[in-house]
Amino acid sequence: MNVKDFKQAGHWPTLVAAFLYFDASFLVWCLIGSLGNFIAEDFGLTATEKGLLVATPLLGGALFRVVLGWLADYLGPRRTGLGGIVLTFVPLVLGWLWSDSLPRMFVVAVLLGVPGASFAVALPLVSRWYPARYQGLAMGIAGAGNSGTVLAALFMPRLAEAFGWHAAIALAMVPMTIAGAVFFRWAHDSPHQPPPRRAGDYTRLLREIDTGWFCLLYSITFGGFVGLASVLGIFFRDQYGLSKVAAGDLTAVCVLAGSLMRPVGGMLSDRMGGIRVMSWLYALAAVLLLAISRLLPVELATLLFFAALAVLGAGNGAVFQLVSQRFREQIGVVTGLVGAAGGLGGFFLPSALGVLKDTTGTYASGLLAFALVCLWGMTLVVALSPGWRLTWAGDRG
Repeated sequence: MNVKDFKQAGHWPTLVAAFLYFDASFLVWCLIGSLGNFIAEDFGLTATEKGLLVATPLLGGALFRVVLGWLADYLGPRRTGLGGIVLTFVPLVLGWLWSDSLPRMFVVAVLLGVPGASFAVALPLVSRWYPARYQGLAMGIAGAGNSGTVLAALFMPRLAEAFGWHAAIALAMVPMTIAGAVFFRWAHDSPHQPPPRRAGDYTRLLREIDTGWFCLLYSITFGGFVGLASVLGIFFRDQYGLSKVAAGDLTAVCVLAGSLMRPVGGMLSDRMGGIRVMSWLYALAAVLLLAISRLLPVELATLLFFAALAVLGAGNGAVFQLVSQRFREQIGVVTGLVGAAGGLGGFFLPSALGVLKDTTGTYASGLLAFALVCLWGMTLVVALSPGWRLTWAGDRG
């Protein structure tokens, strides 16, 4: 790849602004997961309650992604992104000054879905600036803003340890303000904006069978990535008795791998074909999770989680490399729909881990179940690939 050609092919200030907006939004979206051990200790939560609480922002993100995806298509990604940034301060203020009980925390958790919906804005904002040959890399760079989960896991437990978890939520307004200022100054809509879609266009898109397939595939890769990112801190503390800060540090190490590998997954898909890359990644994720389900010593478990999240992160980039090929003109709304499915997958994973932990007495059952889901994802890609290659994918190998 020629870096100069890539830079000239699109609009790099918009790419940087979209990345920072996505990064800060993900930090905020994953606040409850990174502070979960502190909140659980204050409220005396069971494993099921912990799983549901850290999963609720992911459910909120799934719901709001549909809305922001539609607005990005109708109003343009830049206006929609600015509105989302302003609304993000609502749950932060409530979490700081108002969240003194579990029911109130669930309200804050739902509203934290607004920054989680930034995905449906940042990706179409970038995608419309870049030609097909750079879609995987450009969307992978923008999508690497999910590294905000790393920042949340690394810094939020330390801030909570020093100042309390309410104050840590308040301090999250600082990076959100910086990202908002950069987005306001640098982000621009592409001059090649498609016309706003009518209601019938959305209905027809929902009838497309490929929309459903991509929703399922992304619910596994992104749902697995963000679901594990939200619950790993709790897992490390419950399973191995680590301190809250140490559990956050190990989570940050694992999540970093997934964040860095998203653009790599997109780039590999550009070169080798998204179908081939996706099938291998699902198979590898299944093998790694099967090993993790044995609840090995913490050092080995951390290494395996690092590899598993790297594979899932690359899978996120691979899925959207194919999405951008299949739905080039409807990228705004389809990003919202597929992103919503990813959020739903993220909701179900921590919830299932918590329920199965209380039911079976071990996290192994939930991890084994997720390994089987990844294996099913591989068989789904293999089954769909002949039809995709014949119609639109142009996949190599």
